[in-house]
Amino acid sequence: MGVRSISDRQVMLAKGAGMFILALFCVLGIALAQRNGLLDDLNIGLMGWAGQGRETALGGHVTMVMRLASAIGGTAIRIILSLVVLGALVFTGRRAAALWFAGVEIGGTLLNLILKQIFAAPRPDLLPHLDIVHSYSFPSGHAAGNMMFFGALAMLVGWRWAYGAGGAMIALIGASRVWLGVHWPSDVMAGWVEGLGWLMLCAAWLPARRGQQ
Repeated sequence: MGVRSISDRQVMLAKGAGMFILALFCVLGIALAQRNGLLDDLNIGLMGWAGQGRETALGGHVTMVMRLASAIGGTAIRIILSLVVLGALVFTGRRAAALWFAGVEIGGTLLNLILKQIFAAPRPDLLPHLDIVHSYSFPSGHAAGNMMFFGALAMLVGWRWAYGAGGAMIALIGASRVWLGVHWPSDVMAGWVEGLGWLMLCAAWLPARRGQQ
């Protein structure tokens, strides 16, 4: 097939914009439901289950895995990994892909910071925090940021295994934030929705892979 035509890209942009707007409305809906106590059973139930799990014989080992997953998904390591990806793309001559990836990461990070300031949700206090946190809780930056990072990486690779591996990492990192007591499950859910909506919008500018030019 040839390079995407202008009309094809316009259709993709329209669809992506619609998905992004829908995602923002879903994030707003989750926020309103959370603030009005409609998600208390879900949030308290799942976080309570995590608290019980932390006290079991295997809890310490699971906590080590969750700390590692959370660290990998944290801002510092994600920046390092992003720079590695950008370097690899530039080195292999995929400069358009590098620009796209950088745009996804930078724009998505700014989006999450803006949403956190808008909702200004405090961190949960049901369990002792096993990670140091200073920012607002909703939507989860780990959930959104890693949905964008691993999602964008999978889109660039384009292979089924990349989507599977990326999805597993996204799920593990999101779960780690609940296990460590620093996010309600609804914070993580909203982060995933935010990140997915941003990816759908950015997909309109996704460069064609080699062999599709």
